[in-house]
Amino acid sequence: MRSSFALIATAGLVAVALTGCTAPAPAPEASTGGSSELIEATGEFGSAPKVDFPTPLMPSETECTEIIEGEGPLLTEGQMALVGLAVYNGATGDELQVTGFGDEDAVPLTVSDTTLPGLKKGLTCAREGSRVAVVVPEKDGFGPNGNQSIGIAPGDSLVLVLDVQQAFPSRADGAVRLSRDGFPAVVLAPDGRPGITVPKNDPPEQTEVEVLKEGSGEVVESGDTVVVQYTGVLWDDNSVFDSSWENGSPVTFTVSEGEDAQVIPGFSKAIIGQTVGSQVGVIVSPEDGYGDQANAKIPAGSTLFFVVDILGVL
Repeated sequence: MRSSFALIATAGLVAVALTGCTAPAPAPEASTGGSSELIEATGEFGSAPKVDFPTPLMPSETECTEIIEGEGPLLTEGQMALVGLAVYNGATGDELQVTGFGDEDAVPLTVSDTTLPGLKKGLTCAREGSRVAVVVPEKDGFGPNGNQSIGIAPGDSLVLVLDVQQAFPSRADGAVRLSRDGFPAVVLAPDGRPGITVPKNDPPEQTEVEVLKEGSGEVVESGDTVVVQYTGVLWDDNSVFDSSWENGSPVTFTVSEGEDAQVIPGFSKAIIGQTVGSQVGVIVSPEDGYGDQANAKIPAGSTLFFVVDILGVL
């Protein structure tokens, strides 16, 4: 799904809820400027654009201009979007990569610190349906050493054109449902990050699922690739062994009742049949987890507990 530049970008180079007053939407992390306004990107949204700009474009700060206006709120911290991405050397005008348009799989990018700083700032200027032109100076790009492998010399800027084809929420937005007594307690931080308290009693012998928030989106079916946020803890000591929240980005994987699943059986059982927008808690028995094999921070024979926000289906 991701080709060379996109991989570099996303690698760091290119229940019970506690709620208070709704905070105002954050402002974009970049604004339009003299450089970004010089970028022309013509053609239909979703198709590879014809891009033209004078060289060199060398802004002191990252700039962005919305060429095609999208709908809905601007992307904010923690959101994943599927985009078409066209990348150019802003100093020379050379095309570096054009990917995710037309029949190609769109590129998943997240508004987070795991994304190239200038690209992250550009995403905050966009919304679903937007075509955005972004100019990124050296300091928000590949730094003083550049990246010779993709054609960026020290001091060069980047020009990016993004078509945001689909945007996913950063957290489950379904209606809150109360869980039964004896089920792990889940408390949500303002950004949706779950805090989990596992009860002191012995875990059930079989996998059990509770809907903590009930969404109204499409139903997840076996074989679907889903976009989720999750946190997993050990039942024995309540310690976190894995969390997409801590890793800085939602994740995608295929859930299945068969051998093509990319996750443990208990995870698939928790998600298949649920609706997008839901948050589920699942107690995963060893049989539906890692069994008698240890795995990283997970001892052999462990019962696990996950909180999973189902954000979308690809």
